[in-house]
Amino acid sequence: MKKILHISIALVALIGLVSCGGDTKPSFQYMPNMYEPVGYETYGEYEVFPNQQEAMLPVLGTVPRGYAPYEYPDTKKGSDAAKKELKNPLEVTQKNLDAGKELYTIYCAVCHGDKGDGNGILMQREKILGIPSYAAPGRLITQGGVYHVQMYGLNSMGSYASQTNELERWQITQHVMNLKATLEGTPLLVPELEEVAGANQSND
Repeated sequence: MKKILHISIALVALIGLVSCGGDTKPSFQYMPNMYEPVGYETYGEYEVFPNQQEAMLPVLGTVPRGYAPYEYPDTKKGSDAAKKELKNPLEVTQKNLDAGKELYTIYCAVCHGDKGDGNGILMQREKILGIPSYAAPGRLITQGGVYHVQMYGLNSMGSYASQTNELERWQITQHVMNLKATLEGTPLLVPELEEVAGANQSND
């Protein structure tokens, strides 16, 4: 009896060793594409895709998530209309002002200067010349105009529409208008009275 038991145990152990060794590839794959994905080459031609190319265009009429259409064209007429008609939809809050200052420092100050006087680090090093102050005589700077320039660029300044979203561009606009007001000695954009009052109540 003991001999039969020992033989049985040995057979079970042997079967276990055989089943665990050899080919490590499973005999059945529930979702084969997850085990063996197809590596398509960018712009390669493949019959599996409708246009036979891996890099397909978005569906006609769709827009990226978070995208908002901008109705003013990149023309002199569009710029003039934006300066006249386009208004900042954001409330003047300390949060927006702080965010605008931070974003301005990242994207704008290198050329326009921290104070908006056109004396950024690239101007100081004479890498770029001729950047005017926001308070330069004859310059018509409005909220809509500042936003429009960020969308399309102007002269040697390129567009920042790909680096910033709509909210960030309007926050930068608020800060630019405050830099202009500081240079000209005119009233600044300040947070709404309700926000200030709420902050005072929370501190009590």
